[in-house]
Amino acid sequence: MSRHAVTGFGLLWCAGLDVRLTLLAVPPVLPLIHRDLRLSETGIAALTGLPVFLLAAAAIPGSLLVARLGARRALLLGIALTGVASGLRGVGPSVAVLFGMTLLMGTGVAIAQPAIPALIGQWFPDDVGRATAVYVNGLLVGETLSASLTLPVVLPLASGRWEASFVLWAIPVVATGLLMAWLGPLLPDAAGSPAVRWWPDWDRGDTWRLGLLQGGASAAYFGANAFIPEFLRAMGRPQAIGGALAMLNAGQLPASLLALGLASSLVGRRFPFVVVSLGILGGLGVFLLGPSWAPAAGAGILGLCFAFVLILTLALPPVYAAPDDIHRLSAAMFAIGYLYSFVIPLLGGAAWDLARAPGAAFLPVVVGALTVLGAAAGLPPRGTGAGRGGGGREGGRSP
Repeated sequence: MSRHAVTGFGLLWCAGLDVRLTLLAVPPVLPLIHRDLRLSETGIAALTGLPVFLLAAAAIPGSLLVARLGARRALLLGIALTGVASGLRGVGPSVAVLFGMTLLMGTGVAIAQPAIPALIGQWFPDDVGRATAVYVNGLLVGETLSASLTLPVVLPLASGRWEASFVLWAIPVVATGLLMAWLGPLLPDAAGSPAVRWWPDWDRGDTWRLGLLQGGASAAYFGANAFIPEFLRAMGRPQAIGGALAMLNAGQLPASLLALGLASSLVGRRFPFVVVSLGILGGLGVFLLGPSWAPAAGAGILGLCFAFVLILTLALPPVYAAPDDIHRLSAAMFAIGYLYSFVIPLLGGAAWDLARAPGAAFLPVVVGALTVLGAAAGLPPRGTGAGRGGGGREGGRSP
């Protein structure tokens, strides 16, 4: 493997880490936030869903920044905003500051995300599946670290204050952002010209199919992260929160490693989406069982399925779009997908408040799995010439 390939994979991994590390630092401390700020269940859903809404609302401006600044500069701008705003969430405690800085943090992530598929297409044009798997592995490591270390490690370091825990999680984001700024110029950029188009093609069928795939997967994932702590607390099992969240996110890591070898053969195919959709429903069923082992086991199954559907979805824009259009298709996919995944978990929180039934909060997981199943049915069969070749660009060339 060439030095440039190693550098490219390393930067993609760091980018994945940075767009999730601070985002998933919230669910473990939700009971503390709930206690200190006296938020309702709908308010809790809004707090966890606000970054997701910004991922949708700022995705198109993110495409514009990629077109004008180049993907690498847009990525660095997004990561810088993510790290700084995430740390400022700790000023307080204050509802206004918490929601305001969460809004800015979500904007930073939204700016960064459309840039990453564009860089994958530029750096690894014949190895999209593996490059995406590396990026998603970094993303999943970020999620796992946040979910598993916040309660046992970071919160004690923060003297039990959830506000200070946000500051501590922002430090590695800023540090890796500086590393990416230093090493990034070693690799080519993508886009970065006034002549490059940035507005998505909303009439294109792939835009909506990919958006619904992203939306269904994200609705199920964010819905599970948001309501697993509150559900277990309501059921009198707070001791199971840490283990369930850790398994939900750690369960994704084996899938991302397995995908490093399988992505080339799975990207663009329908049947993997069918399998993981059914797996999500099965994992939720296990989670809701009575035995003490069920929450962790069910969350682990959910995590495994979430990772596979995420990798397979994020690998599609470089497959279906031309190199100078990847950021447009990616931005549209994120705009549709994250708007969808913002609304659906809100309905879960409202259903809990109205029905007074904790299990109703997992409605987003069910709806998300069924959405992925339906959207995958419309994917063109691999090898039919869809997009840039129906996934035929997978190979072994490195940058």
